[in-house]
Parts: sequence; structure tokens; C-alpha cells
Amino acid sequence: MKLKWSLAVLISALVAVLTLSGCSVGNSGQDSSKETIRIGYQAFPSGDLIVKNNKWLEEALPDYNIKWTKFDSGADVNTAFIAKELDFGALGSSPVARGLSAPLNIPYKVAFVLDVAGDNEALVARNGSGVDTIAQLKGKRIGTPFASTAHYSLLAALNQNGLSPNDVQLVDLQPQAILAAWERGDIDAAYTWLPTLDQLRKTGKDLITSRQLAKDGKPTLDLGAVSDDFASRHPDVVDVWRQQEARALAQIHQDPSAAAKAIAAEIGLSPEDVAGQLKQGVYLTPEQVASPEWLGADGKPGNIAVNLQSASQFLAEQKQIPEAAPLQTFQDAVYTKGLPGVLAQ
Repeated sequence: MKLKWSLAVLISALVAVLTLSGCSVGNSGQDSSKETIRIGYQAFPSGDLIVKNNKWLEEALPDYNIKWTKFDSGADVNTAFIAKELDFGALGSSPVARGLSAPLNIPYKVAFVLDVAGDNEALVARNGSGVDTIAQLKGKRIGTPFASTAHYSLLAALNQNGLSPNDVQLVDLQPQAILAAWERGDIDAAYTWLPTLDQLRKTGKDLITSRQLAKDGKPTLDLGAVSDDFASRHPDVVDVWRQQEARALAQIHQDPSAAAKAIAAEIGLSPEDVAGQLKQGVYLTPEQVASPEWLGADGKPGNIAVNLQSASQFLAEQKQIPEAAPLQTFQDAVYTKGLPGVLAQ
């Protein structure tokens, strides 16, 4: 389980991500005279998909091309940032904690909180696996996307129950690959997120959810990050992006039917299914995002820095990274410029 980084491995990963980026989104119809804003997203229910589906950024930023690229996990988003292929990206708090720590030291900042993981991420045991408790996972095969919030939560759940990663067989699988392995009977359990999670639940049962882990002091979040270079060159664009993300959060609270319809169009589910999935997550209001508990105010990073530093410490204890980064690293990586005013507009 211990991470080993080499130039060859990193180059291979970068090539894979660049290939993925080129295949994920078409660029037809874009104006070559305009600068392109490159956004990495993931197909889990969030305000990000509302912004994308409604083309709010295209409307708010007519002088730019907007390129959306789909990624399967936060680890892939991190690799794309390393390759300088993204300006904005959606990824979990665990990948962000990893990205801001050595050896990655990715130059990006947390600029938004997309959601707080609740019952929309969970550890599920497959029916017929003989697993009814987390302790019974000893020696079993568990699928999860490595370096994701689900991976972090899985390690925390195992640790709570006296198990180490060496006591189980961890398999690095992306959500769709988890579903295929599950249906073949190749894995006994999985820790993943919606919408794949609900498909697993049809033939499995929850052992623990991220909502329960959060109550035990191991919360996970989905965050919006912006590269340092882009933020320094285009702070006005960052403001517009945050305003549209805040608009999406407001819609989830004020018009959940419209929110579900937009997200459903992006992930290929019915609006009714998405409406049920939205109830499983925790979506902050724009005012909460800019509160001391989360991002904070201009020049005063909020408690999210403490959350990320705690995740970094846990990853170091689990030998996922060489050592935890200091709190100051995470405080410096919270983009508070213009808060809370920007989100109140």
C-alpha cells in the first residue's frame, strides 16, 4: 500500500490523463481567438453538473471558451493539475490533502465546497459474501478508487475496527469498474459514491457511510480547486465561477426539481432517482461556504484548513504519503479573496 513515486510512473500517469482529457470532451464550435477555461468535473450529484448542464459559465463568460473534461476520480484530477491541463477541478478532500502535501505539492487552492459527504459515499458488502460487519472484512477483497475520499474513508473505517490495509485485499478500481467486478463476484465489498453506490445497494448492504464517519471525526468533502497560476491571472473569472457554483447550491435548496433535472441529464439517470440521491448528500448554502466553519473570509481561512491537515496526518499515519504537511500549508491553500461578498452577489 505504500506509495512509491518514480519519474517513469508519473510520466505514464500524465500520458494517461492527457489521453483521457483529449477523449472526454469535444471542442467543436469553439472560437480559437478566445482563451479557453479548462474545467475538470466528475459525474457525482453536485452543483458542478448544474452549472455545466445550464451553460451558466458560457453565459457569464462570453469572452472565453469553456472546456469541460470528465474524470473518474480525484487522483486523475490531481494528475491533470500536475500536467497543467486544468484551471479548475472537482475533487475530494482526501485527494486535495494529498495534492497539497509532499511529494506532489500541487500549486492549487481550494475555492469552493461542492458538498459534504453523507450517505452518498458508503462501504457496502455484497450479498452472499458472508460479510455483515466491518470486522468480518478481514481477508476479503474490497474495491475502491485509490487516493479518493472513498479510499480515505475506507482506511478510517478499517482503522476504527482494528484492521489495517494489510488485513484485507484492497483493489484499485474506478466506480464503473467496481460495478463490473461486483457483478462478477470478484470483490466482496466496495467503498464508493453515487450513482454507482445505489446500484451496489440493490444487491448489497451498507456497513458504514461517510455521514457516520464524519460524526466520528473523519469528514470528507467534495471541493472545487483552482490552479495558482490561473487564479493569479484571472481573479475576476474565479469570482464568476464561484458565483455560478453558489447559484447551483441555491437551486439545490430552493428548486430541487430543477436541480435534479439538470444533474440527471448529465449522469444518465431519471430526475426522480437524482432527487433521491441529492437527499443523501449534505449541500451547504452559499452563506455557509463563506463561513468560518468552511472557507472563511478574505484573509481569514476557515476550518476547512484544519480538516485538510487532519486528513494529511491520517494519510501519513497510513503510509499513503511520506509525512503530513503543516497547518500553514493548508491555510495558504484556501482561496478566500473577496469572501464573503463574492458569494452574496
